[in-house]
Amino acid sequence: MNILKLVPKNLLRRRGRFVFTLLGITIGIASFVALLSMGDSLRAEVTEQADALGANLIVTPNTWCPVEQLSILTGEQLPESLPRDLVDEIAAIDGITAAVPYLTLGTAIQQTPVTLVGILPDEMKAHRGWQLEEGVFFADDTERAVVIGKGLAERFDLGAGDTVTLRGDTFSVLGVLGENGSNDDASVFMPLSVTQEVYGLRDYVSFIAVTVDDVRQTDRYIAAILDLANLAVSTDEELLGSVLLILGSVNTTLQLVAGVALIAAAFGIINTMMTATYERRREIGILRAIGVKRHSIFRMFMLESGLYGLLGGAVGLGVGFLVSRFAAPLIAQGGGGVTTFLGGTDHATTLSIPHMFAVLALSIAIAIVSGLCPAWKASKLTPMEAISHV
Repeated sequence: MNILKLVPKNLLRRRGRFVFTLLGITIGIASFVALLSMGDSLRAEVTEQADALGANLIVTPNTWCPVEQLSILTGEQLPESLPRDLVDEIAAIDGITAAVPYLTLGTAIQQTPVTLVGILPDEMKAHRGWQLEEGVFFADDTERAVVIGKGLAERFDLGAGDTVTLRGDTFSVLGVLGENGSNDDASVFMPLSVTQEVYGLRDYVSFIAVTVDDVRQTDRYIAAILDLANLAVSTDEELLGSVLLILGSVNTTLQLVAGVALIAAAFGIINTMMTATYERRREIGILRAIGVKRHSIFRMFMLESGLYGLLGGAVGLGVGFLVSRFAAPLIAQGGGGVTTFLGGTDHATTLSIPHMFAVLALSIAIAIVSGLCPAWKASKLTPMEAISHV
């Protein structure tokens, strides 16, 4: 008796039941894969943005919470909280090579929200290593014009020489930055003093990025900065760790939600296999009567359950990748905070090979565990029970 030939025939005996059971585990795995894939994408993008910031130390108000630290990397609007004079005081500390202020605001172009960053042009260009794709850079710190990222230029079909309206004023686009894979690609940049004037702000900035000449003396630099005012100073590693901690909590919560779908799929397999055991009692009894061992019956049902997990896991992986690819930009447009990273990342559909095998193994394991009880019941049937169902 070739058990392997019976398994696919048994699965397809009730095609409707087979499809719906398979659909249940496919949906559960697809949900899990989509969230896992986007989680991997977010971690990769957060790390990339932290590297692009190019700072050894980040100076912020001591009242900021981790969510506001997250906004440093997402490029979202931040309150103007630090006095402008503090930038010069920090830059004067021995061993600090640059103190670059950021004033991050929200604005709109063609009624679409974008990020506006008030900067010191020369300092920022040197700090970020910007190259211009087209046009020219600011001539001085008071020029009433803007420079835009390449992604934003493509999105709104803008180029050097065009104009944009911000806060009711019209500004010329001096140049377009070369693409660098960071939030700079989707931002508008304006001299700090002009930004403060246009938006009616005091002489304050959102945060200060600091670079030092010797990272081994980081503690000394932090102490010197803290002596200037009541501030919070984080290293780039601490900032990244804080953001990844938030991300990990969010990702774990979402995966628990997806786990509910997997549990529902498991009960679907249990129900299908229990029903199959009841419907095939006559067949099982006959197999036992012609000499098929109990362990062979058990193995047959376990193989059927395992096939549900294998097929559902494989299809779920594909569906999950498609969902993560097309859902990520929509989530980024409608959300904020950590979801902002999904809009412009190239990592949104990635999942490591070990994770792929782990997800497939999880799907098969769930199906096998779900099939244990039905398989055990089926293997316990005797030939005498077959006679009562003839």
